Amino acid sequence: MCATLAYAQLEPNDQKMDGPIMELESLVVDYGEIDQHSEPLRVLKFTNTGTAPLIIKSARGSCGCTVPEWVKEPIMPGEESEIQIRYATNRLGKFSKTVTLTTNEEGEPRVIKVQGHVHETENSVPEAPANIFKDAAKDATKKSSHNHNH
Repeated sequence: MCATLAYAQLEPNDQKMDGPIMELESLVVDYGEIDQHSEPLRVLKFTNTGTAPLIIKSARGSCGCTVPEWVKEPIMPGEESEIQIRYATNRLGKFSKTVTLTTNEEGEPRVIKVQGHVHETENSVPEAPANIFKDAAKDATKKSSHNHNH
């Protein structure tokens, strides 16, 4: 009778291990301190450590400035894959966003935190080229109107 009880207690645990299991390398994607307009792409790797194919049904950024991309094909047990996350690095200041992953796993969707701090760079607002373009436009207008008079 004791053996039957022990078996009955193990069975629910075994059932929880069946199916797909997404094991993420981290729940935080930290950009750290970055310059404005720097590389927006970060990659988050994961492994399906479960016993069934893992399907990412959706990945949603908390706003339009955080855009995830993911594989649409099933990730087989034991296979690794990745989610690409792009943050709009033209936005200045500290940021803390999320990406919500909905998969075919049991339970709640997974939430990944995306954070960092974008600093303004000295080259972010080039004044000299803007003045050159304005002067070039004025010169072109003068030449154009000058040519029409002759």
